[in-house]
Amino acid sequence: MVQERKRTRSHVSEQIQRESARDNVPARIDEDRIRQRAYDRYCERGCEDGHDLDDWLEAERLLRN
Repeated sequence: MVQERKRTRSHVSEQIQRESARDNVPARIDEDRIRQRAYDRYCERGCEDGHDLDDWLEAERLLRN
């Protein structure tokens, strides 16, 4: 599970870098803020597992805007 999360974060980081390069947006967003917002979304959904990548990506989008 831990390795899976590391791979997910790595995948997410690569995707962000590609999108940031394309959109000319800074690639580095404070990971603690992203992590907290993604966790908040998880709690809002009733702590339902299986949406961690979606929560992470949505948190990044929200924080970038």
